[in-house]
Amino acid sequence: MAAGVYETTKKDGTPSFRASFTHKGKHISLGSFPTKEQAHRAYLTAELLLRSPEGSLLSLEDYAATGKSISYEKWVILLNLRDNGIYFKTPIYLYRRHFVYHYNEETHLKFDVDDLFYFSNHKIMKRGGHLFVADYGMQVTLPSRYGIKNYAVEGRDYRFANGDPTDFRYGNLEIINRYAGVTAETKKGNTCYLSKIHINGDYIIGRYSTEAEAALAYNKAADYLNKHGFDKNYPRNYVDGLSEEETDAIYRTIVLPPKLRHAVRS
Repeated sequence: MAAGVYETTKKDGTPSFRASFTHKGKHISLGSFPTKEQAHRAYLTAELLLRSPEGSLLSLEDYAATGKSISYEKWVILLNLRDNGIYFKTPIYLYRRHFVYHYNEETHLKFDVDDLFYFSNHKIMKRGGHLFVADYGMQVTLPSRYGIKNYAVEGRDYRFANGDPTDFRYGNLEIINRYAGVTAETKKGNTCYLSKIHINGDYIIGRYSTEAEAALAYNKAADYLNKHGFDKNYPRNYVDGLSEEETDAIYRTIVLPPKLRHAVRS
């Protein structure tokens, strides 16, 4: 059998060939392959990546040119090990002040080093067009890790300051509207907060001087609608910085507009 290759058998009895590589005392699996020739090519690629002489080092951009004999994920992992001396089980490449998570050849996600421990232990996946990680059995979308609600809309509720939606560094994420149904409005230098809720169309609940009032007005409208037969699953706002007593006091003072009550009756 060729160097770095050993034969195994799948559950259905089909032969399979695993490739592995040892670098500085660390044993690294390169994956399973249908033929021993493919497994050996993977071994040779790993050897080329990690042991090529200085001046002829391969880079992230050289992946396609090498024939893709190992997965792109493994390519990134090995290059980071070579260049930075750290082995991660996820496709992370370290830079001085940030790191890049290479989800695939086209999608490269930037993060602050503060998130390194988390993403070196959590694999990023995609479902329904949304990137997420599995955390304690739950699907956690990437934006939600940064205080962005699942119902938030990019450009309306949050934005990427440099225009790059793959840049999740903290300084690049700006939350515009923190609460469901709430939009900030600025006129003549004065800011108020519009609260509205969707029934068959958008119903304006009111305009308020604080985000907290607007968020709780939305909650009260959602409670009213659900109580009167609307079975839509409206999200509820949790207002930061308020005690339970303060939240209840504001909630009680909010008066819902007559047109909302009319919408229920109709």
